Amino acid sequence: MPVLSPEPARPASPPPAPGHVSILLATFNGARWLPAQLESLARQSHVDWSLWVGDDGSGDDTRRIVADFAAGAGRGHEVRLVEGPRQGAAQNFLALLTHPDLPAGPGRFAALCDQDDVWLPGKLARALDRLGQKDAARPVIYGAQSLHIDEEGRPVGRSRRPRGPVSLGNAVVQNMVSGHSCVLNPAALALAREAGRHPGIAFQDWWLSLLVLAAGGEALIDEETVLLYRQHGQNVLGAPVGLGALLHRIGLLFGHDYARWIAGNLAALRASPVDLTPEARAVLDGLSGPAQPGLARLRALRRLGVHRQSGLGTALLWLGAVLGRV
Repeated sequence: MPVLSPEPARPASPPPAPGHVSILLATFNGARWLPAQLESLARQSHVDWSLWVGDDGSGDDTRRIVADFAAGAGRGHEVRLVEGPRQGAAQNFLALLTHPDLPAGPGRFAALCDQDDVWLPGKLARALDRLGQKDAARPVIYGAQSLHIDEEGRPVGRSRRPRGPVSLGNAVVQNMVSGHSCVLNPAALALAREAGRHPGIAFQDWWLSLLVLAAGGEALIDEETVLLYRQHGQNVLGAPVGLGALLHRIGLLFGHDYARWIAGNLAALRASPVDLTPEARAVLDGLSGPAQPGLARLRALRRLGVHRQSGLGTALLWLGAVLGRV
């Protein structure tokens, strides 16, 4: 595993607050927008960070761009380039999170980073400040808001905060922590490493928020806008914009992918050695086995408190349960 810039000498004792952030960047043919993202990392007001890049076999200039960054604007920070598993973005991120050489422990945070976004200068400082107000022993996953931009950097919209608390019952069927803004406190990072990788996980952010809540942790959603989220044709899922996006999401709900994603997360949770809460165990027991059409599945969802953030979303979820799609 090449270390593109030398690792600074590590102190014998844990680093002082607010802590060191390992920025985990998953790349694949990202040369078009990667320079802007790397430049935004170099402009962070919180300067105690290292960069771990998992590249999934890029055929463009991605690796050269990372090497140039390590020798230029990234000098003074550890920059590592590792081979990704070449199984998609989610598995790339999880491979970085569980890499045996990734520093973990007191004062060690992890931030997920998309190759095509732009971070605002205070992004890391804001996350560490908010996480620092929480019990350090409890796993916490942090997420924040984003301004959506198009391929040329023009504003096209913005993210929306959840209407209510992000609970386990919500996280089972809906991802409310955007991966591009995600930061894990040391306890959540340790939890993710303990849980390991599972082939059924389709979205790393959805999985991580579910895992943290299932272990009795918290999803902390900040109202602050901390990054520019780029919308383009290569987004894996993208942010909901307009009626077309809504219809697309409804199509997913009644298609097979949505049920497969939920089943994959639950299978990973069952296989995990992590100590889960009684509520999480009840959800796993109540939703075991493939979905079957009829009222039994609907009753199970309602009994377990499984819901989406909006009333319309929950109604559609219940309809999907009756039809055997969830």
